[in-house]
Amino acid sequence: MKNAEKDSTEKRHPIQVVARRSGLTQDVLRAWENRYGLVTPGRSTGGRRLYSDADVERLRLTREAAAGGRRVGKLAPLSMDELRAMVEEDRREALAWSPADPTDAIGARSNALLAESLDAVNNLDSSRLKNTIHRATHTLAPTAFIDEVAVPLLHRVGSLWYEGRVSPVHEHLASIVMQSVLADLCAALQPPDNAPHTVVATPAGQRHEFGAMIVATVAEYEGWHVKYLGCDLPAQDIAQAAEQVDALAVALSVTYPLADPLVESELLELHRILPDGIRVLVGGQAAKSYAAILGAIGALHITDLADLRATLRELSGTMAGRE
Repeated sequence: MKNAEKDSTEKRHPIQVVARRSGLTQDVLRAWENRYGLVTPGRSTGGRRLYSDADVERLRLTREAAAGGRRVGKLAPLSMDELRAMVEEDRREALAWSPADPTDAIGARSNALLAESLDAVNNLDSSRLKNTIHRATHTLAPTAFIDEVAVPLLHRVGSLWYEGRVSPVHEHLASIVMQSVLADLCAALQPPDNAPHTVVATPAGQRHEFGAMIVATVAEYEGWHVKYLGCDLPAQDIAQAAEQVDALAVALSVTYPLADPLVESELLELHRILPDGIRVLVGGQAAKSYAAILGAIGALHITDLADLRATLRELSGTMAGRE
């Protein structure tokens, strides 16, 4: 037992290994270390930071606990047992997605299609996943498909990935198939020429585009012209695209990592260079961790799909009122 405890506290991992194992960027890791004293690294003979297994575990748990919307400063003093209990509670809540009403025929159909889609992802069966998703788009109304199949599927796969119960390959498979299906759905839509334009993307440092894909589809169904840019885009490119299409809004999805200084600086830069009159909408699992920045730049925090739809309709109505 004593040897195991010694191994756990021995400072032996360089920062590159710790970043990979904890899921944090090196910049965020250093920021948490300096700002909150979350961990105290040792030093190699050459002066390089070295971390223990216990340090890696604390960083990983803190990252997951912060994903629930908590401030890192409040998490830093907690014991490892307290962090583990908090993370386990969050995991149970994340996995308890709200299914459609099974007593309703459409709800039962949505649940069955969702379950079949998840099974296809787990088995890396892309053909079956494509067939199931396409069947869902033909048997469900667009809103029901998005809210009861697409979003729960992507959230579930994301939660399983965070838990380590599926690999990045599973997430990649779900992303590719869903992106293809959503693109097909939107291709048939023809917003009027005078409909408002929006640019949808994830800012630099945000490489998970599930949320952005859903936002783009919802905006298309709300009658907007959508310019979908994908993930990990610098502020300069987002602003340039918004100006080029004369966008009324820029919609950004931020999911992971949380409280990333890079994302904060990108949001500030986007606010600085974006033409006046273009509203910035920010949603996603990590959006709460940027609350201070969003408030400072006057961006709108989008809490869920209902809020997104309501905001898009309000903005569209505002533009119509000016015409």
